[in-house]
Amino acid sequence: MSLADALDIHAKARPTHPALIDGALRLTHAEFCTRVRRMAAWLTGLGLPADRPVGVCLHDTAQHVVALYALARAGIAILPLDVRWTTEEQRNVATHFGASLVLVEPDMPALPGLDCLVPEEAPDAVAAVMRFPSDPGLPFVLSLSSGTTGRPKGPLITHAHFLARFRTHWINLGLNGRDRFVSATPLYFGGGRTFAMSVLYSGGTVILRPPPCGPEELIACVAAERATSLFLVPTQFRRLLALDDAALAPLRGLHLLLSSGAPLSAEERVAIRDRLCPNFFEYYASTEGGGVSLLAPEDLGAHGGTVGRPVFGVEVEVVDEAGRPLPAGETGLLRYRGPGCATAYHRDDDASAEAFRDGWFHPGDLASVDAEGFVTLRGRQKDMIIRGGINIYPADIEAVLNAHPDVAESAAVGIPSAEFGEEIAAFVRLERPASPEALLGFARDRLPRPKWPLRVVVVDELPRNSAGKVLKRELAQRLQA
Repeated sequence: MSLADALDIHAKARPTHPALIDGALRLTHAEFCTRVRRMAAWLTGLGLPADRPVGVCLHDTAQHVVALYALARAGIAILPLDVRWTTEEQRNVATHFGASLVLVEPDMPALPGLDCLVPEEAPDAVAAVMRFPSDPGLPFVLSLSSGTTGRPKGPLITHAHFLARFRTHWINLGLNGRDRFVSATPLYFGGGRTFAMSVLYSGGTVILRPPPCGPEELIACVAAERATSLFLVPTQFRRLLALDDAALAPLRGLHLLLSSGAPLSAEERVAIRDRLCPNFFEYYASTEGGGVSLLAPEDLGAHGGTVGRPVFGVEVEVVDEAGRPLPAGETGLLRYRGPGCATAYHRDDDASAEAFRDGWFHPGDLASVDAEGFVTLRGRQKDMIIRGGINIYPADIEAVLNAHPDVAESAAVGIPSAEFGEEIAAFVRLERPASPEALLGFARDRLPRPKWPLRVVVVDELPRNSAGKVLKRELAQRLQA
């Protein structure tokens, strides 16, 4: 089966059950299936080449979701493009991956050198008789794993890969056809797209409430729509934690409150579980491999500094530079494999050879795995600081600074040093006023000398990508400017 085959099943088995809610627009599963088939018929009628993706550069609306499933229905790979990017960024990514067409909004500027069309739907009569491919090996999405600058990387994920990821959602997260899921992150973003499509595949209901959406507005949506599940990135959780307990009360009834995209601190995880929702889970995942590990609420006490244990069907190892497995507790390079994991980057042999080796995906994360299987992330291999020949994990410095009562969050980066090769600089966002000198002393009192930061810089915000990950390269460049 292709992923879109499930829509036909739900259209017959539960035609009046709500599928997609976008403000005043409320589509049943029968109506959603019809719209998907109409757009898929229109796309098929364009005679697009089967070996080239179609860019989706649309706002976070019902039309966007219909387009995603219509491309899946037509057997054409999706190339996600963020409407928030500049025109040049959109053009660069679409050109790099050879998009045959880009679906755009009516008011968007054209992308030079590319065919751009506003999504349309074929007549009912055409869609009803159209035969669509149904093959789990079909390409489904080129899920971008890097930013829009430099050379973007995109693993080509098939329908079978995504179905394996959906199984993880059922088995480990409990998402199913009874869910009323609030989609509160951009549909361009891997997590936002995947969870929304997973719930629709299961026959549930997706309620669109994308950014910009304030924390109070989000809570009101959860209450008004009787939501059962909600996925957010860490930045959104931090905004919610700034509210009082009375304002947060509607979230406590959720069956599932999920975080992914970037790791939270151990203290933030406990605060979210205790103040927002007792059914809080943190999901470590990647665009290339899907879900990797899951931290459950009952594990926060003894293992709150980890990202949990591997999910169903995923095997995790920590190895040295030569690919030899390391003993439990030792830090090394993380690798994992499973049925939802891609096998290569599209049109990028060099990046594929580096990341996909011996049947494993190597995400570039440093980690350790204890004897019980809990995975602790130590940072990105490329972010590791080498000071005087000593490997320094930024997470060690960040954990100490985050323990200061006036610090909201921190990020440690390496900066060039003539004497040591690299020195350590730490950027902090404050909850309350504190001097850089006081924070520097606090860190040095609690860290061994090789890990002492050279300087602490106070910032209003830490720069992040759409997944909520801190852009450490941008921070380091501030000190080199």
